Amino acid sequence: MSGHSHWATIKRAKGVADARRGQLFTKLGREIEIAARDGGGDPASNFRLRLAIEKAKQAAMPKENIERAILRGTGQLKGEAIEAIQYEGYGPQGIAMIVEVLTNNRNRAVSEVRRVFSRHGGNLGATGSVSWMFERKGYISIVPDDGNAEELALAAIDAGAEDVKVDKDLVEVFTKAEDLQKVKEKLEQKNITFTNAQLSWVPKTLARIDEKATIQNMRLIEALEELDDVQQVYSNLEISDEVMAAYEAEQ
Repeated sequence: MSGHSHWATIKRAKGVADARRGQLFTKLGREIEIAARDGGGDPASNFRLRLAIEKAKQAAMPKENIERAILRGTGQLKGEAIEAIQYEGYGPQGIAMIVEVLTNNRNRAVSEVRRVFSRHGGNLGATGSVSWMFERKGYISIVPDDGNAEELALAAIDAGAEDVKVDKDLVEVFTKAEDLQKVKEKLEQKNITFTNAQLSWVPKTLARIDEKATIQNMRLIEALEELDDVQQVYSNLEISDEVMAAYEAEQ
């Protein structure tokens, strides 16, 4: 997945800016709320909630915000009804995308997602139109210390990872969906720190297109991620190091 790690690095940096204007905290709060609503408010017995809380802590979300989100999810604190929706669509040159949304207004969410797809040369598709191109996997990202990326990769494989992708500034670990908790806990026992651990949609194969269209798709993905209701965007876009460098030069 050449270039993918660099894209993840850009999104980490972007997340800091989001947090400054409160957008990231809103998204994280909704994720915690949904997890608590669906699986209970005890992170010890609710793995999805534990992942959401850990992500919030990594983003320096205040403790009281986390606690309020849990209470809203369990119904102990009144809040707006949050709905989880998954949209599917295509970017320029047929790049497949899955857009995960948590929203308190379904009509607004679909209208904004459709508008962004259209503005960037894509289109919103029907349910099931692209999801067959992806697999549900566990995903863990680790920023390596100098020279220990290969050691981290071996540790992940020993812990039961299905696949590991190594870049100089990121180690990406992929597991079966049902093995994410087990692999994560085994890595934690080795005092390995993550930047992210979550269930993700991973493309079965990647699509390589020309540089211009690749950058168009990258702009589309960023525009979707900037929407308040959008939690995650997944695509089957292959990004070469050269295209990534050109995109970074634009920013």
